[in-house]
Amino acid sequence: MATTSASGPATRPNMVAVGTIVWLSSELMFFAGLFAVYFQLRSVRTELWADRTQALNVPFALANTLVLVISSVWCQLGVFKAERGQRGRTGTLLQIKQWGMREWYVVTYLFGAFFVSGQILEYSELASEGVTLSSDAYGSVFYMATGFHALHVTGGLVAFLLIIARTFTTRRYTHANQMGAVVTSYYWHFVDVVWIALFATIYLLK
Repeated sequence: MATTSASGPATRPNMVAVGTIVWLSSELMFFAGLFAVYFQLRSVRTELWADRTQALNVPFALANTLVLVISSVWCQLGVFKAERGQRGRTGTLLQIKQWGMREWYVVTYLFGAFFVSGQILEYSELASEGVTLSSDAYGSVFYMATGFHALHVTGGLVAFLLIIARTFTTRRYTHANQMGAVVTSYYWHFVDVVWIALFATIYLLK
């Protein structure tokens, strides 16, 4: 008679998932503070905002935002595979339907790295326009908000590398491995949602 695992399926709440959600809640409060600072400074320096926001490349930022949003789709497809216990592809690399968690997470990583590279490029262009961290209040809050987000995205990229590496170093894909992939997706979706809010605030509500 077959026995079921005491740990249950990968979607079953456990202390790792709960701890991750609690931690993300604290991170949400951190970004809420940055939003409060941004709106406070904007309310008292309207002329500065009107001038500095002209340097923003909205179409480029929108394209970069779409890259990050799409990366969350790839990440979730990887989660579905992880929950089924499929860590790697079962067919050729061109057979996308046969991809496992590993392949989808590699694509997610590439999209995330592209997003960070896009932000670095944007920073260089803004610096050439005179918008720097120390230039004025706008530059300070802009780089603080987007810079801290970029650090969070970079942290997510490191997590993806660790999750992907585990698929090569473990003989058996365990429940703990599955949960590692799932909680990493929580974090990635979080940084995605935060960026959408940042994009709307900084680039659309100029």
